[in-house]
Amino acid sequence: MVVLAVLAVLCSACSPGPPPTGPPPQIPTILPPTTITWVPQMVDRELPTDCALIVPTDVLGTHLGQELPGALQQVVGIPEPSIGRTAKIDCYYGVADGRGIATAPVVIGLATYADEPTAAGRVTDSVDAERREGATAAQVDVGRHKASLVTTRDERLLIGSLGKTTFVARAKAGVVPDDRVGAFLTAVAQQSMTPLEED
Repeated sequence: MVVLAVLAVLCSACSPGPPPTGPPPQIPTILPPTTITWVPQMVDRELPTDCALIVPTDVLGTHLGQELPGALQQVVGIPEPSIGRTAKIDCYYGVADGRGIATAPVVIGLATYADEPTAAGRVTDSVDAERREGATAAQVDVGRHKASLVTTRDERLLIGSLGKTTFVARAKAGVVPDDRVGAFLTAVAQQSMTPLEED
C-alpha cells in the first residue's frame, strides 16, 4: 500500500500540468486619421476687378518680410482686339503719396487673351523684347507651371501664362535682395493666379 501511495505521488508529479500559454495576443496599433490639407491651386479664371482679390497687401507684406509703405493703386485696362487681349488689371503696391504709380516698388499684372496660344505668345514676345534690351532670363517653376525670371538693370520680372491668362510680377532692383527676389516674385505670382478662400 505504501509503495502504491508513493507511486501515485510520483506519477502525479510527472503528469502534465496545464498546457503552456502562447505569446500574449497582438494588440492592433491604432493610427491617428490622416489629415487631408487642401492646397489652393493656380487656375485660369475670369480676372478679378479688385487687387485685394489678387494679392492682398498683407499677403504681399508676408512674402516681402515687411510691410510695404505707400498705397495700393490699381489700373483696369481695356480690351485690345488687335493683340487678342480681352481684359487687364495692374496692381501697384507701395505707391508714394502724390508721386504716381511709376514709384511703385512692386507691380503685379494679369491679362486675359482670346486663347491659350495668344497668351503664351505674348509672354514669349515680352521676354524676347527684354532680352533685346540686354536683360537675362531663366526658366523657373511657379507652382506646377513654368515662367521666366527676367533680370534687367532696373527691375526683376517674373512673366508667365496659364491658359488664356498672363501674369507678371515686378520688383524694382533693390526692393528684395537678388538672392531672394526669385522666391518672392514666384510666391506673389502664384498667389495672383490662385483664388482666395472665402472666410
